[in-house]
Amino acid sequence: MGEDTDATPTLNHRGFLPDHNYVTEADIISTVEFNHTGELLATGDKGGRVVIFQREPECKIEPFSQGEYNVYSTFQSHEPEFDYLKSLEIEEKINKIRWLPQQNAAHFLLSTNDKTIKLWKVSERDKRPEGYNLKDEEGRIKDLSTVTSLQVPVLMPMDLMVEVSPRRVFANAHTYHVNSISVNSDYQTYMSADDLRINLWHLDITDRSFNIVDIKPTNMEDLTEVITAAEFHPHHCNLFVYSSSKGTLRLCDMREAALCDKHSKLFEEPEDPSARSFFSEIVSSVSDVKFSHSGRYLLTRDYLTAKVWDLNMESKPLETYQVHDYLRSKLCSLYENDCIFDKFECAWNGSDSVIMTGAYNNFFRMFDRNTKRDVTLEASRESSKPRAVLKPRRVCAAGGKRRKDDISVDSLDFTKKILHTAWHPTENIIAIAATNNLYIFQDKLNSEMH
Repeated sequence: MGEDTDATPTLNHRGFLPDHNYVTEADIISTVEFNHTGELLATGDKGGRVVIFQREPECKIEPFSQGEYNVYSTFQSHEPEFDYLKSLEIEEKINKIRWLPQQNAAHFLLSTNDKTIKLWKVSERDKRPEGYNLKDEEGRIKDLSTVTSLQVPVLMPMDLMVEVSPRRVFANAHTYHVNSISVNSDYQTYMSADDLRINLWHLDITDRSFNIVDIKPTNMEDLTEVITAAEFHPHHCNLFVYSSSKGTLRLCDMREAALCDKHSKLFEEPEDPSARSFFSEIVSSVSDVKFSHSGRYLLTRDYLTAKVWDLNMESKPLETYQVHDYLRSKLCSLYENDCIFDKFECAWNGSDSVIMTGAYNNFFRMFDRNTKRDVTLEASRESSKPRAVLKPRRVCAAGGKRRKDDISVDSLDFTKKILHTAWHPTENIIAIAATNNLYIFQDKLNSEMH
């Protein structure tokens, strides 16, 4: 998956593209998340909708159909609200989706907007009861005088129906905008983080949560940093990490104290004084943090780089990958058009050997940690035919020597940005959100083996 820029990529892909060419704000995808098996993929958008895709079962007639995802269910998760006390509109935009591990035939997922988290149940129904004694076929109550005999109701087959129902609503716990939710490995609790606080919830209790991190200063004029992302450790239910706008990571242990304002470990890279500029603090803000599947490493993304940290080494990152170093000369214009504040996400592959993150011009980057090779690929309508093979792209820095298919940094489209990505938990299948389009890419070699 991590070929260099001269190699032939082995990715097939399928795109879910809207019928119209114009983009409405509500259609823009704001989060993407595979469930724990990878059989389901959920997306949330700025219009408050959640769309769930289901992977098609293996088909012997069409061997290449394995891995294709089709729409399974669509529902409205959040509606726009108004906070009358603060005279503020609360957007319906879905900030994050997190799946709960499957315990029975139904699936459960958490979705959140800026203020309210909801637990949804997704279940299937393919039978309906028939033969009621007190109701007719249309559900109306019968005249009891006409009931002369009793019958046992039976379940009759019907067309498969996917039902989505809200099971819990966790509200009124966040003063600031929720940026992260993370389900704990105990599968009973989860946490939600906003700009200044992190709360711990029990999945069965909606009327109270426990505040486990609070970095709000007594005087808001003393505020120097905000929380940007938070996640639980995949195996140890007492550990979690949160990142800040200052580029730091704090690992906290809930066994030490009820309020985890004092971290167990602080991961911070010392700043090079000679490289300091007006933009240093902005570009060092961490936009996403993810534990590796093994739990040993942390992957973070800031504006220009992706970094891998070892939990046993706090002084500096283990690996640093330049995502789009050619933008360093463009920071002034990126500041003026607010692109410098874009929040890119990052993802691990199933074996923690390759990392992925997005960039501009609908490009996304992959870095192979073992071979140190990297590749830039493009998610675009031009290559949206099923099973089209993606060609590596290369961006030429301003004034640099250009090769035939190179793209000049001056011709990049900064309105086309890949902020949200997800990787299948075990296979080489990735989901890429490009504005209002969802692309699903699959390793060609992997698909030919099926």
